[in-house]
Amino acid sequence: MTVQKLKHGEPDWFAMVGALMSEAALAADLAPDTTLSILERYTDGDSIGDGQVQGIRFELANGWPIFRVGVGVDETADIVIELTKAAARTLNSLKSDDPVYASERARLLASGEMTVAGDLSVIVGWLAGVHDPIVERTL
Repeated sequence: MTVQKLKHGEPDWFAMVGALMSEAALAADLAPDTTLSILERYTDGDSIGDGQVQGIRFELANGWPIFRVGVGVDETADIVIELTKAAARTLNSLKSDDPVYASERARLLASGEMTVAGDLSVIVGWLAGVHDPIVERTL
């Protein structure tokens, strides 16, 4: 089966990311009262209208996943990941078992091209398997 590839950073691509995150959350059988918000924003992201830039907001509301493509420049969440478009493109072109992935992620965090605020430990278990399917679907 051929997987449809989408252009990185486009609205359809962010929708694919949100759908994969939603599938992972539902498959993880999280506690029904799980409530959490995650925001990923491109610091140099293009405007997509309505005061929003490239990015995605993902939420678990009482265990149920919902997401929105596009985020406000000052919007916040429990976990906020901010990175440049180039940094996102780099990470989304490398599979998680590629040794370059870990070193690039460390480099981007050290350089400030990527920042993470919030406790990632609450999402690592159920979200870890989403990265590689995103890479496989990214042009």
